[in-house]
Amino acid sequence: MKKDFAQLGLIAPLAQGLTKADITEPTTIQAEVIPPALAGKDIIGQSPTGTGKTLAYLLPIFQKIDTAKRETQAFILAPTHELAIQIQRQIELLANNTGLPITAAPIIGDVNIMRQIDKLKEKPHIITGSSGRILELVQKKKINTQTVKTIVLDEVDRLLDDNNTDSVKAVIKTTQKDRQLLAFSATVPQVALERVQALMNNPIAILAAQDQLDNKPDIEHIYFVVERRDKFELLRKIVRAIPIDRALVFINRSDDVELTVDKLNYNGLTAAGIHGRFLKEDRKRAMEAFRSGKLQLLIASDLAARGLDIPGVDFVINLDLPEDPAIYLHRTGRTGRAGKSGIAISIVSPREAALIAHYEKQLKIEMLPKQLDHGKILAKKAGNKLSIKVKR
Repeated sequence: MKKDFAQLGLIAPLAQGLTKADITEPTTIQAEVIPPALAGKDIIGQSPTGTGKTLAYLLPIFQKIDTAKRETQAFILAPTHELAIQIQRQIELLANNTGLPITAAPIIGDVNIMRQIDKLKEKPHIITGSSGRILELVQKKKINTQTVKTIVLDEVDRLLDDNNTDSVKAVIKTTQKDRQLLAFSATVPQVALERVQALMNNPIAILAAQDQLDNKPDIEHIYFVVERRDKFELLRKIVRAIPIDRALVFINRSDDVELTVDKLNYNGLTAAGIHGRFLKEDRKRAMEAFRSGKLQLLIASDLAARGLDIPGVDFVINLDLPEDPAIYLHRTGRTGRAGKSGIAISIVSPREAALIAHYEKQLKIEMLPKQLDHGKILAKKAGNKLSIKVKR
């Protein structure tokens, strides 16, 4: 029998606050993480995108914060500005729903540092942000790390890659040795696993496989095979045939984002893109336009899209197919979230089609071949029309 949040050891205000948000039953990762996290254990948690990892670590942090003290007690490090801001919003929502007087501040790069210094004078209980800017403010003695009891590494595979690991380790080393370290991601490759284990004290590994989750995302996986030169035309026809109001479209190369956007707009679709080199304001504009429904398609590279959580995305489209099944898992996890269903569409060349069987085996999913015939999407073999059943 599945435990409820109170049975996991959470205090009444937290359990009641979750009920206000219509969250009454813990996901698998939450049920496995919350008790040892409350006990102060170091944890490595892996589960697919959209399975509730953020609440899995926020709930224990909320319970353990001493609200009588005006001091920073937790760091949450994130690899992208978008993810840091999303975590901040989740903290604010949880504080509002529970009535707990817990404060937080986002500390990220490319933002006026003096404003951040002013915000830090309020001694937020939780600091969420990028390791580089947090380290800079620690070195300026604007953040006291000696009061930090818990550090979370969200998207640990990104945070401990070759580009970020030095600053992340530097932040961790400024804190007390008995602090708690929690690390999470949808995928934890061996190199990240070894690096994070070296920073931890007798960690517990909770590495949930996709097929072991009770709340496995409800995603229908389909694909179309077409010559590479015809991909854009097929995408245009698919968007109109279903029809698709909003879809997140993935390509493999960041360098191709702007070219892809130009081609799609030329073909009569409303599209914008995000990649790592976009100016912050351009990126923000594109995200707001997509969230508000002004754009049909948001084109993204994998690095740019990590951490994105956009409510109501019913379709994820792969215009390029990644070779790594774990990347496909990250992409498709942007739909079928929070109990809703979604559809993952891949438009593949004959060469890319060879990866389909590999995906099905590794991810334990079924990917159905489809074809477009006179404006209708049909099953390639049986000839049955695709049933689009997306919970709104």
